[in-house]
Amino acid sequence: MFERRWWRAALCALAFCLLTLAAQAAELKVATWNLNWLTDRPAGDHGLPEDVHPRSADDFARLRQYALELNADVVALEEVDGREAAARVFPPDRYSLHLTHDHVVQRVGFAVRRGLHYEVNPDVTGIELNPELRLRSGADITLNLATGRLRILAVHLKTGCPKQRLNSRRLREACNELREQIAPIQDWIRARQSEHTPFLLMGDFNRWLNERDQVWQALNRTAPLLLATEGHSSPCWGHESFIDHIIAGGTARDWMQRDTLRVLTYRETGAAWKARLSDHCPVSVRLLVPD
Repeated sequence: MFERRWWRAALCALAFCLLTLAAQAAELKVATWNLNWLTDRPAGDHGLPEDVHPRSADDFARLRQYALELNADVVALEEVDGREAAARVFPPDRYSLHLTHDHVVQRVGFAVRRGLHYEVNPDVTGIELNPELRLRSGADITLNLATGRLRILAVHLKTGCPKQRLNSRRLREACNELREQIAPIQDWIRARQSEHTPFLLMGDFNRWLNERDQVWQALNRTAPLLLATEGHSSPCWGHESFIDHIIAGGTARDWMQRDTLRVLTYRETGAAWKARLSDHCPVSVRLLVPD
């Protein structure tokens, strides 16, 4: 009898603790997804490389289904050619869309679940370096949560220097441009630190970030950061190093639940599906935001 009463009391105490935690925190699922030349333009359009083939209606329908399965609250988007293309993947009745003002096909932006209130901040144009390079600005929004603000920057950095030293002679052009993109991001991080604003940095870094990496070391010296993908490999198209990352700074480091890191892999397999869907998979993590 005593043992039964003890277990009943323990279960009640556990239930009370769980209810208390639920009342004190709200879960927010954030993700990043490079959609690989997502565009409505026809084949042969002068803005598209010759090897890029626009999606069919079936391709868009499949991507839309994956977006619904992802079911994230905020998604950082990369390689999206305008709101119309994005809306074919993220239903406008469920998501509000924001994209940078860059005059390039591969734009950066956000899909934000309806009901979440946010403000659009000016594009972080310093990451673009020079319009002639056809790089991308950063998309910058502020989520207005019940407990305060969460600033989020989405980026798509220079490709071609995934792990090399930034002064690499063999990959001089790509690594030099990537190195120059670090300073504008550091400035953005410093501004958030001075405001005491929790923040996230998400997107396609085209870089294998880890504790030995120069880019990660430079960012982490600017402010203490938490990397969701640290110590993991991506199962997207076979086990590979992550180049899509989610980084938390300020008090958002305490909110990030790193054990909730997920990669939504595609059921379709084979090289052809990389072009029809994307050569990147959605990467997500959950935040536990105090109420």
